[in-house]
Amino acid sequence: QVQLVESGGGLVQTGGSLRLSCAASGRILPYYTVAWFRQAPGKEREFVASMSWNRRTTSYKDSLKDRFTITKDNDKNTVYLQMNGLKAEDTAVYYCAVRTNVKDSNGVSDYTYWGQGTQVTVSS
Repeated sequence: QVQLVESGGGLVQTGGSLRLSCAASGRILPYYTVAWFRQAPGKEREFVASMSWNRRTTSYKDSLKDRFTITKDNDKNTVYLQMNGLKAEDTAVYYCAVRTNVKDSNGVSDYTYWGQGTQVTVSS
């Protein structure tokens, strides 16, 4: 079992920055993948970024890779999503998720464990 707890969301103005955190606990193997997804009101959940638990590979949604960065602190078992240059369209609930398979994926259904989500609201 893997437990995930997100934090760091909030209200920010256009152009601002936020850093989301995902504290992970439980049995996490080096080949697992951890990812960030987001879901805006009335829209489907979408992939944002992912990283293998051993930090050897990262992947981003193409339209976000210049503004968002995924990192991991091994000592704290915490994954971060640094978001810069925020826009109104970044408003969404952001979720942390873990995939228990060595192959990377950006598909929602391929992830087994999910956090409760943290709300990010960008005001224009």
